[in-house]
Amino acid sequence: MAKPTIGLTGGIASGKSSVAKTLIAQGVGLVDADQLAREVVQPGTDGLAEVVATFGEQVLAADGSLDREKLAARVFDDDEAREKLQAITHPRIGRLSAERLAELQASDAIYVVYDAPLLVEVGAHKGMDALIVVAADVETQVARVIARDGATEEDARKRIAAQYPLERKVDVADYVIDNSGSLEQLEARTLEVHAAICSRFGLKPASGQG
Repeated sequence: MAKPTIGLTGGIASGKSSVAKTLIAQGVGLVDADQLAREVVQPGTDGLAEVVATFGEQVLAADGSLDREKLAARVFDDDEAREKLQAITHPRIGRLSAERLAELQASDAIYVVYDAPLLVEVGAHKGMDALIVVAADVETQVARVIARDGATEEDARKRIAAQYPLERKVDVADYVIDNSGSLEQLEARTLEVHAAICSRFGLKPASGQG
């Protein structure tokens, strides 16, 4: 029987990575779309070659790897450039995602989580067995972006405003994990959701876990 595939998404600095770590510790398999996005443009890949052919060598770091910050700045306010980048990366991420998900189906993972920031925007959540959305209030997001990235408050608010509204993601979620509090509260809520998923799909938590 196929393992359930659960979508995991949220907004910038909402705490998705912390939720993912807690789930992995419970024996859940994880595919991280952000990590795959890095893999498909590593040095030597045709993905990186196409990015350079499209945007020029100025998006490369001194060591020949992709300078993600330069590329992000290049496409941030340019819809056409962003669409060109997505046309290069999204199909490659999709193929790699399918491979990794298939590998986890054959593993001893309890269920599989697909962690991606744009799940709802592209409608991919509709193909999942359930959707977890990690949410935090805007002021908490702003404070975390400033602390994590060294951004100014203005830049942090601009980045949050440029994203798909978090409340719309919450509206289509099966499970919402609020991360406006402490890490302890976040872990406790994550474990509640994990237990609910196991119960819903008739899954047995990993031995010694859950």
